[in-house]
Amino acid sequence: MVQKIGDPFVSIKVFYNNNQERTINHLSSIYDNEGLICESVKELLEGRLNIYDIKGKRILLKPNWVKHCDGEFDPICLCTNNSVTLALVKYLLEYKPSSIIIGDAPIQGCDWDKLMDIKFETVINELSTKYKTPIIIKDFRKVTFDPSSNKLVENRNSEDNYLIFDVGNKSYLEEITSPENTFRVTCYNPDRLALSHHKGVHKYCIIKDVFECDTIITIPKIKTHQKSGITNSLKILVGINGDKDYLPHHRIGAEGHGGDCYKGWHPLRRMSELVLDAANRRRGKKIYTILNYLSAGLWRLSMPNPAQNLAAGWYGNDTVWRMVLDLNLVAIFGKSDGSLSETPQRTLYTLCDGIIGGQGNGPLSPEPLPLGVLAFSNDPYAMDEAAGILFNMNISRIPLLREATSLNKDKTIEYYVNNEKTTREALYKYSTDVIMPPGWVDYNKES
Repeated sequence: MVQKIGDPFVSIKVFYNNNQERTINHLSSIYDNEGLICESVKELLEGRLNIYDIKGKRILLKPNWVKHCDGEFDPICLCTNNSVTLALVKYLLEYKPSSIIIGDAPIQGCDWDKLMDIKFETVINELSTKYKTPIIIKDFRKVTFDPSSNKLVENRNSEDNYLIFDVGNKSYLEEITSPENTFRVTCYNPDRLALSHHKGVHKYCIIKDVFECDTIITIPKIKTHQKSGITNSLKILVGINGDKDYLPHHRIGAEGHGGDCYKGWHPLRRMSELVLDAANRRRGKKIYTILNYLSAGLWRLSMPNPAQNLAAGWYGNDTVWRMVLDLNLVAIFGKSDGSLSETPQRTLYTLCDGIIGGQGNGPLSPEPLPLGVLAFSNDPYAMDEAAGILFNMNISRIPLLREATSLNKDKTIEYYVNNEKTTREALYKYSTDVIMPPGWVDYNKES
């Protein structure tokens, strides 16, 4: 049973029959079953993905390639599994797109060569030759920086690859923008961020492939996130921005003292933030490392609890979700002249990898979660609300999901599980409790 093409939907494929099968060992083995993954992706997309959004069209695939694997369980719970991406590519090629770009902007310290799997690249090249369709794998980053070696590389891609897009007064950040330079990204130069975000101006450095494609299909890994609570169909679009100096993640200072970085003002924490600012203004210089260590030392002397950190990884972060929704506006409504249209400029779908999800201190240090699903939708807001249900989250206490729910209130969304029509409430049957990041452990309590 399928819905009319174009109606908002969320379709979920479940890979377990009972709780005994809902284990990490059983579910992670599914990634090695190429036939099952391809069959499942086809089952989810058939009759739901409009083939006219694919045939002869330029397709941008945006997986979750946040960083290279360096943890024990990273291969199954950190990034979108390559088997899912390959299954999607194979399905799309049958409908003869004119081109496919697969790209992301990982964190600044990600080693791209370690991130890329040789087997994955080989299969992509073979498929490109077989179907006579250009398929390009692309690192969207303009700037990289390895804090451990203090190595800064600027303009690794030409500026011609990017469009500086100003959302202006339509930005979700405008409401919390003050005359002071308060927006921060933990390991980036605050002065550069101030040039891009101030009253009436909210600029992003968007890879031009977004504006040159006809259809975007995101392929997120469903995970918890220390700053936004959850990362999935909405948060993944942060990766279309090539320079993270344009991405406000929080506001400097304690809650109630002009910022949202942490709860509980302390003079040493304030000093730690200011020293970190000084360090980030000197990335690539010898003094950077000294200042960085000093900042960390001052922070430790303030005796923070696990929920307090310089990265604003907690439920009181009121900045990052706004930046995420800005980028969704750009992806859907953004025009190549740098303006926002009143109507969608490209089609956006999302295929979510939740066979093994990520919990705990995501997105960079997740623990595996046997969620046991793949999901497909034509509405990232509806999909993220559904993901919040599958994670058994208190949606009203997570700003990103609360806003998504508000945007969904006037929609008629159809839900499917294993191709059978169901209801939003019935999705709770497939939910599981998750370990939240340290800053979200008490997110249900009043702040």
